[in-house]
Amino acid sequence: MTVRSAATATRATVHGYPRQGRNRELKKAIEGYWKGTVTAEALLTAAAGLRRENWQQLTEAGLHEVPTGDFSLYDHVLDTTVAVGAIPARHRAAVDADALDGYFAMARGTQEVAPLEMTKWFDTNYHYLVPELGPDTVFTANPAKAVTELREAVELGHRARPVLVGPVTYLLLAKPAPGVAADFQPLTLLDRLLPVYAELLAELWTAGADWVQLDEPALVQDRTPAELNAAARVYRELGALTERPKLLVASYFDRLGEALKVLAKSPVEGLALDFTGPAAANLDDLAAVGGLPGKRLVAGVVDGRNIWINDLEKSLGTLATLLGLADRVDVAPSSSLLHVPLDATAERDLDPQIARWLAFARQKARETALLARGLREGASAITAELAANRADLASRAGSAVTRDPAVRARAAAVTAEDTRRAQAYPQRAAAQRARLALPLLPTTTIGSFPQTGELRLARADLTAGRIGAAAYRERMEAEVREVIAYQEKAGLDVLVHGEPERNDMVQYFAERLTGYLATRHGWVQSYGTRYVRPPVLAGDISRPHPMTVDWYRYAQDLTDRPVKGMLTGPVTMLAWSFVRDDQPLADTARQVALALRDEVTDLEAAGAAVIQVDEPALRETLPLRAADRPAYLDWATEAFRLSTSGVRADTQVHTHMCYAEFGAIMTAIDELDADVISLEAARSHMQVAHELADAGYPREVGPGVWDIHSPRVPGTEEAVELLRAGLAAIPAERLWVNPDCGLKTRGWPETRASIDSLVGAARRLRAELTG
Repeated sequence: MTVRSAATATRATVHGYPRQGRNRELKKAIEGYWKGTVTAEALLTAAAGLRRENWQQLTEAGLHEVPTGDFSLYDHVLDTTVAVGAIPARHRAAVDADALDGYFAMARGTQEVAPLEMTKWFDTNYHYLVPELGPDTVFTANPAKAVTELREAVELGHRARPVLVGPVTYLLLAKPAPGVAADFQPLTLLDRLLPVYAELLAELWTAGADWVQLDEPALVQDRTPAELNAAARVYRELGALTERPKLLVASYFDRLGEALKVLAKSPVEGLALDFTGPAAANLDDLAAVGGLPGKRLVAGVVDGRNIWINDLEKSLGTLATLLGLADRVDVAPSSSLLHVPLDATAERDLDPQIARWLAFARQKARETALLARGLREGASAITAELAANRADLASRAGSAVTRDPAVRARAAAVTAEDTRRAQAYPQRAAAQRARLALPLLPTTTIGSFPQTGELRLARADLTAGRIGAAAYRERMEAEVREVIAYQEKAGLDVLVHGEPERNDMVQYFAERLTGYLATRHGWVQSYGTRYVRPPVLAGDISRPHPMTVDWYRYAQDLTDRPVKGMLTGPVTMLAWSFVRDDQPLADTARQVALALRDEVTDLEAAGAAVIQVDEPALRETLPLRAADRPAYLDWATEAFRLSTSGVRADTQVHTHMCYAEFGAIMTAIDELDADVISLEAARSHMQVAHELADAGYPREVGPGVWDIHSPRVPGTEEAVELLRAGLAAIPAERLWVNPDCGLKTRGWPETRASIDSLVGAARRLRAELTG
């Protein structure tokens, strides 16, 4: 078996493709396996079928080379951990007993062992499982998945290119394993890891791979000389191997910067570069290093992370310039298409003209193939397609959907006073404590409660017209009554209404704001089997009517305890949407912030003493290059304050963040000026509490004591120990007790048991502290 061939004219390819299937068949199969209703054989058969469909779609779109190995049952970084044998000691027995169950144990944990930590993949909303490494880590090559999927594609007649996370990125993404010194540097394990990658490459070569793609997105970040030297060494040594495939080193999400010269000089046969957004600077950088003589360049000119159609003439101009800078130029999206939905033609509810502005994964594959044809045969070969593209771009630019003069005038009139609370935090804290009268270590949850099958069925019935709005409202009110009664009985101090009426924390609001478009089938993987439908931010934003006030009033009338008003913050509304590419993000953020400010003001007028404005995406949207971060953090924190600064001193403003590396934004967290912040802390063992303390953070903090992204139920003792660790950093009078995140994805039995542990731990420590 072989897929080797001589170099040919310009080809079209992609880095990766959505995994879920048209109707999220992968999610259903995996969750069925977890429930015991789908066998392992049936799960693996379903996955193989989806891979076949993906390759067929790409080939039919006109692509000349398809990726393999990008498909995953949970996460591609976890797949790499398996491929290099870096299984944590606590998971080894499960992996040895059953590879599939052990794989999911690393991803989700079990009642006996905690999962791997999860965090954001660079500046996207995709979550990866963080490798845990230490001085005793032993790597062992496990090429089974990579080789199997390559052979599947080849046997189906596809020209296939296996994709692996590169060794430098893998080590730079890793963390010290539990019990290992915090200053341990995983990159010191490079000598052990390189032979394993050499073995993986040899196995793929033997299986017939012509090219292998090694993804190194970590190299688009600021890197030290030592890290750049490590990259140079890696590709010098891998390039020196004899029996190996050709190597394509891929970067994306930003300019390659200092690492470009390193890789250009290395003996690898090709580089894949992003030429969209901030990564457009790669064009000048590539010219500055003398291009890539003798090498293949895979040019990412189709935006792999957003859903707007490509400007084909502009991309052809970029590609024409690149032709003189490499031996061969192929065309690709800027990154894996994992970050966009599958097929825009499924969105039959959209206005047909607006639908022509959109390109999901299948459309982007066709755009890629079309550009390759235009580069190969000349623009005259695609004259009709270019004319249609110009018309669609002009239609969008001139549409009344995109611009609202009143919104723009209001945003332009914002002053500095509009973005600051009238009182300093100490005065606010005193007023809030007097108003709320909460106990030491107050307990709460983050917002959502389990979205049961009954709730989803009611929403589906409403959408399908099987029930009316009144019946739906009645069902949601019944759920709110149950949730409020449960929280009172459980002993929580600050309650939530549970958000049963919300399909998603961004989409719910997007459907009630002007300027947004909603999709029905635009699912994108967030982590594992968790898929979201990011709305499309198409035009200027305003709030025609209150969005949450009625639900807040209904819930608060059921209890004497404070109920939080719950909103999604402006940065997260952008980060978890497909944003406009025709104006600066800061301008869009200010528009969203003003709409939310109106909602916050109305919630306060309705009696809300506690209002939570969630910003879990503040860290993930942080630019990858340090030089770009100050400007982003300035407008991001200003947008949050603009949303929240119009309330009285005795109204307590909360915010929430989860699953991110918070150390890089400690100053920004302070700049939000929220009265209380809750953050993920369970998987990272209260690390964030100590980071906040070290930064001198002066306000109240709720570091999570329950990892809600795992089915594990923490016991009271476990919660007590985590709280003790939190108390070692944060004084008791400023410490809250809460889960890591919302409970939407959890079931009621584990929710009740976990909240019992949470409340029990708070009560025990409260008693100890007060004598």
